[in-house]
Amino acid sequence: MDVDYAGAESAYWNPLPAAREIVTRWRGGAGGLSIGEGRWEDRNWLNVPGPFYTGETDDGMNGPVYAPRLVLCGGDWGMEFVYRQPRTSQEVETLLDVAWGEPMGGYAWDGDDHWSEDSVREWWAGRARVREWIHRQIARRSASGRAQDHEDVPALHEFAAHVDGPLERYLRGYLYWLIERREPAAEVTLPQL
Repeated sequence: MDVDYAGAESAYWNPLPAAREIVTRWRGGAGGLSIGEGRWEDRNWLNVPGPFYTGETDDGMNGPVYAPRLVLCGGDWGMEFVYRQPRTSQEVETLLDVAWGEPMGGYAWDGDDHWSEDSVREWWAGRARVREWIHRQIARRSASGRAQDHEDVPALHEFAAHVDGPLERYLRGYLYWLIERREPAAEVTLPQL
C-alpha cells in the first residue's frame, strides 16, 4: 500500500526504509545497496535538506522530465537537485529510478549523515536566495524559446509554493528526526528553525 504523508499529521516521514526495500527488490538482494556516487562536498546548494540529494550530475534534464514534482535543474552548473523530498513510497521509487538513470551517478541518500541542526537552520535562513533563484528562473524560462524551459515552469512554481508553504513544517519535522532519530508524533512540539 502506498501511504501519502503529504497530508498526514506527522511533520516528517522517513523515506529510507521504503527506499531500501525498493532497491533490495530491484537488485534481488540486499548486497551493496546504493543509489549513486553523489558526494556531499559536490551537492547543489538548492537541494532541500533531507536524506536525498544530488552531487555532480549531468545537465541532461532526466530528473525534471521523469520526476518533475521532486527534481529540477539549476544552480551553479545546471545540475539536477532535489527540491522536494519524497512523501510516498511511489515518489521514493520515482526518485530512485531517476537516480539510477543519472549517467554521472550523482544522486545520494546519506543526507541524514551530513545535515545537522545548524546546517538545516542555515539553509532555511538562506531561503531568500532560493526564492530569488526561482523567480529569476521562472522569468528566464518563460521567455525562452526552448520547449523544455517552458515545461519546467510549473515545477518552479511548485518549488516556490513549497518554500513558502509546507517546507517549514517539513524542516521542523526533519530537525526532530535528526535530533531524536524517530518520526515526530502529531502531539510533539517541533524544534524551531
